[in-house]
Amino acid sequence: MLISIHPKDPEPRKIRIIVDKLNAGGVVICPTDTVYAFVCSAHQPRAIEQVAWLKGVKPQKADLSLICRDLSQLSTYARAVDTASFRMMKSALPGPYTFILQASSEIPKLFKNNKRTVGIRVPDHPIPQAIVAELGHALVVASVHDPDKVVDYTTDPERIDEHLGVQVDAVIDAGIGGLEGSTVIDLSTGAPQLLRQGRGTVEGLL
Repeated sequence: MLISIHPKDPEPRKIRIIVDKLNAGGVVICPTDTVYAFVCSAHQPRAIEQVAWLKGVKPQKADLSLICRDLSQLSTYARAVDTASFRMMKSALPGPYTFILQASSEIPKLFKNNKRTVGIRVPDHPIPQAIVAELGHALVVASVHDPDKVVDYTTDPERIDEHLGVQVDAVIDAGIGGLEGSTVIDLSTGAPQLLRQGRGTVEGLL
């Protein structure tokens, strides 16, 4: 199912349709400020397993991240961060970054694994922001785009729907997306480490 949603002014009725699907355990393909991504509710274990399956990995080994509404949701999913790390995140977010943090005790429950870290995203895009606000908790997120393969259809929601529509509950059409993922910065061990250079610049951050 392809659902067109305005990329800058998302229609509340359509956001509620998406959230209803997520609350029912659905998986949706959603735009972000980088690439189109699989998203599901962090409170739906079977949906998380489905996202891992769609990425071709076992749920216990999947490197899935969370989309939060803002940094106030951090305490639910991550252990306390030091002042320097918090300042860095506050200056970079919302934006095209994934920050790796020490996971709270909630993460092993969500992902059914023993992972000690979790990736946190706050995309600078009105649609995922509106979905998380209406949902009331974080989204689990994994990019549709595979950086190891050149797959051009992952930028076009109509072509994404052709290829993956039958495997998910909805594909959001918000126009052409990007091919460059988020910049990944690890803050879990103290000193920040750049793990992947993506769309977000690190100038002034590291």
